[in-house]
Amino acid sequence: MGMTRLTHADRRGRARMVDVSAKPATAREAVARAVVRMRPQTLALVRANRIAKGNVLEVAQLAGVMAAKRTAELIPLCHPIPLTDIQVRAAPAARGVAIEARARTVAPTGVEMEALVAAAVAALAVYDMCKAADRGMTIDRVRLVAKRGGRSGTYRRPGER
Repeated sequence: MGMTRLTHADRRGRARMVDVSAKPATAREAVARAVVRMRPQTLALVRANRIAKGNVLEVAQLAGVMAAKRTAELIPLCHPIPLTDIQVRAAPAARGVAIEARARTVAPTGVEMEALVAAAVAALAVYDMCKAADRGMTIDRVRLVAKRGGRSGTYRRPGER
């Protein structure tokens, strides 16, 4: 298997934005996930909506949506794309809060970074909301779970549903 050339580097290895002007706009979707691990006592406070700053899950969802819309401002070589939909879910899980972000667009380039940024920032919002109760939380497993559309087609991370 040969080496794949990085698209965000020119022949001299310098960073560059990829020219997508010749690519057709197609429907694209990406799903990303993250997990915020926390102590059981902290998770109980989240479940009971007893965190002093307010509703952790609601704030995380809003933070993820806002972040997805600003991805091109945060990631230097990302194209600004028109999001047609962004859904962020934050829910209590076995050992913390599970986050899933689903982003959609009709554009000449993918929407993976928007989904990843949404999941990561939603996780950071959970940390911010809960840090007074638990500074030992960790943000784990920020990852692309699936994507569809574009020249590279469909991707699904093995082991994820």
